[in-house]
Amino acid sequence: MPRAGLDPAAVTAAAAGLADEVGLANVTMGLVAERLGVRTPSLYKHVASQADLNRRIAVLALVEVGDALREALQGRAGRDALAAAAHTLRSYVVEHPGRYAATLPLNPEGPDDPIAVAGARVLDSLAAVLAGYAIDPADTVHAMRLLRSLFHGFATIEAAGGFEMDTDVDQSFEWLVDFIDRGLKA
Repeated sequence: MPRAGLDPAAVTAAAAGLADEVGLANVTMGLVAERLGVRTPSLYKHVASQADLNRRIAVLALVEVGDALREALQGRAGRDALAAAAHTLRSYVVEHPGRYAATLPLNPEGPDDPIAVAGARVLDSLAAVLAGYAIDPADTVHAMRLLRSLFHGFATIEAAGGFEMDTDVDQSFEWLVDFIDRGLKA
């Protein structure tokens, strides 16, 4: 019989927290069990495998990012929406590097796969940002890839401590947002 209070969501939350602390690659079923105060075999009543657990962490991260983006974008358009999305994604990646790492690479198994559903919410938010610009509909996917690549790249480099130069990282990020804004307006 499963331990009271332990369910797939609790196991996933514990694993996601560990991923942020020790890195996704270092999260094991044994470490999660230790965190939860149970024996490792007990976890298999709630998740099928390490791969299943990693997918669940990815879904959790995408849901959290999607929710944060939707909240940040409410009532915003143009550069305001762009900046809100950029800062939201940057903050999430820096605060939750382990769970964010679980989102790459993603291979949804179909349109109803929880990863596909949660990922679509994130992409819908990026599309909403682009709605404030005169982007040719044929170029929307390219523009979404641009946003995702630039935001992802900056945030993951920052989360890994890769910006070692003396220049203020926040100023560099604002420069990036302004640069993207000018490019989308051009």
